[in-house]
Amino acid sequence: QVQLVESGGGLVQAGGSLRLSCAASGRTFSTYAMGWFRQAPGKEREFVSAISRSGGYTNYVDSVKGRFTISRDNAKNTLYLQMNSLKPEDTAVYYCAAVHTIVSGYMSSNAANYEDWGQGTQVTVSS
Repeated sequence: QVQLVESGGGLVQAGGSLRLSCAASGRTFSTYAMGWFRQAPGKEREFVSAISRSGGYTNYVDSVKGRFTISRDNAKNTLYLQMNSLKPEDTAVYYCAAVHTIVSGYMSSNAANYEDWGQGTQVTVSS
């Protein structure tokens, strides 16, 4: 099991940027594939981005491609999500999630595949 704590959320105007962080503790961070998900009020949780254990593979939902960048620093046990050109429709609570894997290139867009979740950080984009 790994413990996850998100930070970096806040209020930003449309077109602005935020960088979310997810600090991990517990088991060896580099053995986990990681993901970012978000949930807007009245909507289901949706996949945003995922990254493999080493960071060599990444995946994004179409709506954020070209605007968001996922990365990780295994030496610092931290996952990041750089969000640029933010839009009001990006407003949501953002969650990081982890799944332990022995497959180096594994990553998943399915929330059901993840084992551990953070508490979430609110991102609000004003128009």
